Amino acid sequence: MAYGRPTMGGMNQQQMMKQARKLQEQMLAAQAKLGETEFSASTGGGAVKVSVTGDLRVKSLAIDPDAVDPEDIEMLEDMIIAAVNDAIESAEAGANQQMSALTGGLNIPGLF
Repeated sequence: MAYGRPTMGGMNQQQMMKQARKLQEQMLAAQAKLGETEFSASTGGGAVKVSVTGDLRVKSLAIDPDAVDPEDIEMLEDMIIAAVNDAIESAEAGANQQMSALTGGLNIPGLF
């Protein structure tokens, strides 16, 4: 029978709280870094280029003037949507990779 503070796998509650605070600080730093990191995508052979930040904000959008055909606006709209979605997917993959590195591969719901 163990006396004193209850332990979990040899770690007391105070040590666990210290580890949790450290992880929280690391996650906040990672979130800040992601907000500054840009992820880019292009479609139509570079006709539409989009950059988003890791916090999923569109940073820039460039459209080649040759891609603008007044007779086919739908194609341009589709290229913009595809480029934005690709950039967002890249940003999400980057966020997941960074969080996985912090959590040692543990899937903790609600982190990102």
